[in-house]
Amino acid sequence: MLGTRGSFPHIGPEMVRYGGNTSCVEVVGDDGTVVILDAGTGLRNATSAVNQSVRRMDILLTHFHMDHLQGLGFFRPLFDPTMEVHIWGPPSTTMTLHRRLARYLSPPLFPVCIRDFTCRLELHDAPRRTFQVGSLEVTSDLICHPGPTMGYRVSNGRSSIAYLPDHEVALASPSFPLEPQWTSGLALCKEVDLLLHDSQYNEAEYAARVGWGHSTPRHSAQFAAEAGVKRLVTYHHDPNHDDDTIDGMVRDAADAANGVEVLGGAEGAVVEFPAAA
Repeated sequence: MLGTRGSFPHIGPEMVRYGGNTSCVEVVGDDGTVVILDAGTGLRNATSAVNQSVRRMDILLTHFHMDHLQGLGFFRPLFDPTMEVHIWGPPSTTMTLHRRLARYLSPPLFPVCIRDFTCRLELHDAPRRTFQVGSLEVTSDLICHPGPTMGYRVSNGRSSIAYLPDHEVALASPSFPLEPQWTSGLALCKEVDLLLHDSQYNEAEYAARVGWGHSTPRHSAQFAAEAGVKRLVTYHHDPNHDDDTIDGMVRDAADAANGVEVLGGAEGAVVEFPAAA
């Protein structure tokens, strides 16, 4: 089984069906390998945080915007001396991953520093290639979002997911979609079973926000169809959108999906896949 558990950025007391946490998805391999995609406030709800059988986990950060980091200081395994935690993030030619994380994990932004984590912590620059994490194969590459920003593909050898929560797929050309070899993130998503993709703005909102690094549901659907994706999860909902608005945006994606199944990303959603051969 390759399982995912998602927490989605959507804030407001009346917005209950889609959730109220920022970006975090938990992937569990057949052998119990745990990969966590991003460390938003949803990280506090990761099942691996309270599963005593888990002794190692890997957190893959797409980028360093606050909504993707805010859960780190509240994640219990980081304060457990018996835990081994690996954090991966976009590479930089000028600054180590430790220094970039320390910008948030230090006063005055946060009272807890990296040195306060008592787990066995290892920090890694995510390579622009495929690498192994336990039983899971991970591929990472840069995608189009102010950052730099990585997208990730995770596979158990039989099933695969791609995670591009902040991605402006239409930015590179007014004639989107581009030729496949020039489309940001397309190779990462090619024929995956499940794609979680940025769908933050409706068409009118996007027209005033070109270059902000986000996509519309229709962009996501066209991108998914171009990549041959089986299922698309619209993700990274705008906090100003209520449930009814997001329902409409999911329908917009489905209308443009050209045969791709479309789901609206909702907090606590679980998707199970067949075990690896």
